[in-house]
Amino acid sequence: MTSTTPDPTATTDPAGSTATTTTDPTAPTATDPAAVPADSATPTPTPTLTPTSEAERLRRWRLVLGGGGADGTGCELRGRDAAMDGALASLYGREKAPGGRRTAGLGASAPGVARWLGDIRTYFPTSVVQVMQRDAIDRLGLSALLLEPEMLEAVEADVHLVGTLLSLNKVMPETTKETARAVVRKVVEQLEKKLAQRTRATLTGALDRSARISRPRHRDIDWDRTIRANLKNYLPEYRTVVPERLIGYGRAAQSVKKDVVLCIDQSGSMAASVVYASVFGAVLASMRALDTRLVVFDTAVVDLTDQLDDPVDVLFGTQLGGGTDINRALAYCQSRITRPTETVVVLISDLYEGGIRDEMLKRVAAMKASGVQFVTLLALSDEGAPAYDRDHAAALAALGAPAFACTPDLFPDVMAAAIEKRPLPIPDMAEQR
Repeated sequence: MTSTTPDPTATTDPAGSTATTTTDPTAPTATDPAAVPADSATPTPTPTLTPTSEAERLRRWRLVLGGGGADGTGCELRGRDAAMDGALASLYGREKAPGGRRTAGLGASAPGVARWLGDIRTYFPTSVVQVMQRDAIDRLGLSALLLEPEMLEAVEADVHLVGTLLSLNKVMPETTKETARAVVRKVVEQLEKKLAQRTRATLTGALDRSARISRPRHRDIDWDRTIRANLKNYLPEYRTVVPERLIGYGRAAQSVKKDVVLCIDQSGSMAASVVYASVFGAVLASMRALDTRLVVFDTAVVDLTDQLDDPVDVLFGTQLGGGTDINRALAYCQSRITRPTETVVVLISDLYEGGIRDEMLKRVAAMKASGVQFVTLLALSDEGAPAYDRDHAAALAALGAPAFACTPDLFPDVMAAAIEKRPLPIPDMAEQR
């Protein structure tokens, strides 16, 4: 993965998003006579523009290029700018890629990490800090330093950091584990706060709609299905349908219970998906109308259902890395299905199968034939298009189980569609060809 320097001149809005401000230095300002029409008695008010000066442009290029005789700016940095440049140089070095931009370096002048982590949090917005932390871990081999409690207390916690900590779980000293759990819990609580309310609301509605009753109250009538069921009773002269048979929604909490099985690939490339799936698993488990099971696998299969009340325990029960045996995991999940027509199985995997491919496909076909709603997610994260086994994805699509990547925001809608047994909302960018 090629790493380039984050834009150190990015600004942050109150919501925390990052944007780069660019203005045209040739644009007229409010005090520029060219901004006022010559034939106008009353000048038209012109928005005040703040063009970027040549010096500011040179400053920005100097921060991006990293200095030295080859950068061509001749710009000298002072004060805060010099400190920002030092933090960037500690991580990205002074080497140049084609085009003159900084590249990540592994030079001997690695940063004094504790001080450096504090510096970047002082000089850069959170989104940039998280990118720089990931680059430091990947490019400077700083994973081992995360085993120190004081290092963990200094980092900016996010999903990617949680994935790194989970991969280090087995080598983490006891003195660090409590700090690591606190970091993971902070991220998990942030995700739960963001995702839980919408997930419960969306799925409660889906569960209500999936329960059909023949004598509904007026407010519970499903008019769409009722009209379709009574089209034979259409009266042309009155242009209306006589509804002899009413179809309505039930009440999920009292009359409907669905079984959900989350089957999660815990290979190293699936770290972010494991984090999000664990949070969603805990949310689903908190809904009385759902019976949720969570299974993680590599070449072995581990059932973590009894830990779903605390997603942090679930995460520390995983072991990121290792091989993949999807067939073995699906065999376990299949053995736990008792009500196939009321069951949704969600396989979250990049589909790089190390087990028996043909048996894996036969198991999926058998589950679908029995009435199971089978969903295949190549990733459950915001990381963009994932790498995956296209042959296996195509084979699953041929069985009626299309594989696609899913963002956390879309997951409740995917689950709602599966519960209601309607077509899944597959994003266009992830549709299988």
